[in-house]
Amino acid sequence: MRKLLAYLIVVASLSGCQTADGALTTSSTPVAVTGPAASAIAGDMASRLAEQIGPAGSTTTFKMKRDASEFAVAFEAALKGWGYRFVTDGKVGKDAKSVELAYAIEGFDGQILARVSTSSIALSRAYTPSAAGAAPASPLSIMQRN
Repeated sequence: MRKLLAYLIVVASLSGCQTADGALTTSSTPVAVTGPAASAIAGDMASRLAEQIGPAGSTTTFKMKRDASEFAVAFEAALKGWGYRFVTDGKVGKDAKSVELAYAIEGFDGQILARVSTSSIALSRAYTPSAAGAAPASPLSIMQRN
């Protein structure tokens, strides 16, 4: 019983030592990527995705939530440049394989974090935006799913 009481006192006193530190926040903010930065990031992420999933086949079709952002338009155009097709009406032919494609663009400490994912792979990379475009600020992160 004494050991349990001593353990509880130590745990209670140590829990009071934790302090909040604003530098350790993990929150990020959605950011609108426009112009040359959107094109540069979309082109890089499209080429990296193509490296990972292989060449565009006649049976691979992407399904992506469409929005009017410059990044979404640039990303779709970059993937089409690699030969990939997109579902436009929600219907895929019986011989075609549909791949769900998602992306996220977030800002953090003056950089842009771009993430692209399918059911089998997720890619992410940080970029430093500039007036002329965007340059990679981190190595490419690749997560393969089974």
